[in-house]
Amino acid sequence: MKPRLEKHFTASETVRDIVIGMSDGLTVPFALAAGLTGAISQTHLIVTAGFAEIAAGSIAMGLGGYLAARGDAEHYDHEQAIEEQEVKTIPETEAQEVRDIFQRTYGLSAEECAPVIEALRRHPKDWVAFMMSFELGLKRPEPSRAWKSALTIAFSYIVGGVIPLSAYILLSDTRSALRLSVVVTLAALAVFGGIKGRFGGVPVLRSAFQTSLIGGLAAAAAFGIARWIS
Repeated sequence: MKPRLEKHFTASETVRDIVIGMSDGLTVPFALAAGLTGAISQTHLIVTAGFAEIAAGSIAMGLGGYLAARGDAEHYDHEQAIEEQEVKTIPETEAQEVRDIFQRTYGLSAEECAPVIEALRRHPKDWVAFMMSFELGLKRPEPSRAWKSALTIAFSYIVGGVIPLSAYILLSDTRSALRLSVVVTLAALAVFGGIKGRFGGVPVLRSAFQTSLIGGLAAAAAFGIARWIS
């Protein structure tokens, strides 16, 4: 009998950064351009404002990703230092925590846990690593994670932001540019949403529809407000 192959798909941290950058990059400049179209008739002004927003947004998003990754690394180091101290000073308490993990999560008896605990006692570094993973649920961040996250999010935001503005670069009439921008951006949102759903384990069509709907509503709201004010 042919063994069944199990396929598990897990999005990497880089993929999550791309999702963060692209989702905002496609939506925010799209809504901005649509809103400006409702108020002004010069495409070059819309393009200028759009690229200014892309520059500011990519820097802000990239900085946010950097600070988040740095915070994760600092949190991991802090918790690791605590676990190292506890393994040295209160080993019996830590041993009981290991016992509780195996008994409550995996249903092992105290006798079955004993060899594992004794093995961990002989390897303090592995004991700390076990507690970090199984007790706290923390994974050691990559040393260069912060900069990689910042650059990935910022670049993805720029790529996403250029898509809705491309119509205003190609066409001089704002209304024609808006119509083309809507078509191109909604298509991009649908494709991106489908890919995001594939990576996240969500039905592709549902994710594509939800992503397009959110982007379309944001642009429609911005356009309507700008028209109403002007």
